[in-house]
Amino acid sequence: MAILVAHSAQAQTYQVLHGFTGGTDGSSPAAGVTLDAGGNLFGTTPAGGDSTCGNFGCGVVFRLSKTGHETLLHTFKNGRDGAYPNAGLIRDAQHNLYGTSSSGTVFRLSPTDKFSPLYIFKGSAPLAPSPSELIRDGQGNLYGTTYTGGDLSCGYYDEGCGVVFKLSPAGKKTVLHIFKGGTDGEYPLAGVVQDAQGNLYGTTLNGGNICSSPGCGTVFKLSKTGKETVLHTFTGGADGAYPSGVILDAQGNLYGTTQVGGTGCNSHGCGVVFKVSKTGKETVLYTFTGGADGAQPQAGVILDTQGNLYGTTYTGGDASCNSPAGCGVVFKLSNTGEETVLHSFAGGPSDGEFPYAGVIRDANGNLYGTTVSGGPNFDWGVVFKLTP
Repeated sequence: MAILVAHSAQAQTYQVLHGFTGGTDGSSPAAGVTLDAGGNLFGTTPAGGDSTCGNFGCGVVFRLSKTGHETLLHTFKNGRDGAYPNAGLIRDAQHNLYGTSSSGTVFRLSPTDKFSPLYIFKGSAPLAPSPSELIRDGQGNLYGTTYTGGDLSCGYYDEGCGVVFKLSPAGKKTVLHIFKGGTDGEYPLAGVVQDAQGNLYGTTLNGGNICSSPGCGTVFKLSKTGKETVLHTFTGGADGAYPSGVILDAQGNLYGTTQVGGTGCNSHGCGVVFKVSKTGKETVLYTFTGGADGAQPQAGVILDTQGNLYGTTYTGGDASCNSPAGCGVVFKLSNTGEETVLHSFAGGPSDGEFPYAGVIRDANGNLYGTTVSGGPNFDWGVVFKLTP
């Protein structure tokens, strides 16, 4: 049952660590950030960088120090390195960074900033495969999804409905599952998570064939042998529609958000936070109202050791924001379903607006994230820190 209880937290300290300028330092971060042991943050922007690569640049990989000093680690040129990185980064024990570009490149960036394309998918705009954020197993294999590709008889323009893939340390790609559309699901926008037995779990943005075409999305499980099980098919009603990625707890439960569904927001629904059990039973943990509590979460959630969930919504929040729908919030959801708004974005030069990505949390409980616009430099987005 959805519990519509929201509170504001007054003890949070919000800080803009970096405001992007839209030039060589990057622009409009769509993905979140990752953290190293020294407190440095790493991330990508899909625009900015080299002005010779299109009018707005092809994006960058950046590092931010604890004090907010930015260092550019790579500037995309739209060659073999790809362009327009919309997904976040992961790190290994040797401090290599791994990521993707929406044009179809999977890459590694060494601690000395050496850029290596590990695999380049076929396809080009507007039908580029858009690989997701990656995960990495103990043997160094990478796993992810592509939004398109696969069965080219599937999709609106016969571009394919997406795949789940594995990439070996040597760069050998294995397609683990090809989405066919319909009840199988289609267009996996987010990446996957893996359990101790090697099973993969994820979502598709569309498919399912319960609500209106092309479907409101699915949550799926993929076994080590490649067998897909659809755990939940969204109906577009109280259970939500168009899911983000999922996370996994120690008991095998999955948690995520949907962009719409639930109630409010001109009958489309303002989105929900959900839980799906190992057996596929969905529980709606919270339904957004579109007011101060937020609306339209675009990203997934994270989980702390007490069972609290943290995330962002793209709109809702501060009614005085320059957007009538609100500029988004950072929220905490207790294990009893009580929502606390940790920060409501106001936009303008001293704050960000419209967080498309979720947040990460350090050992001290600080939260870090990005917004696609707002900030001190003509609305090119920010990296922020929220201290409890």
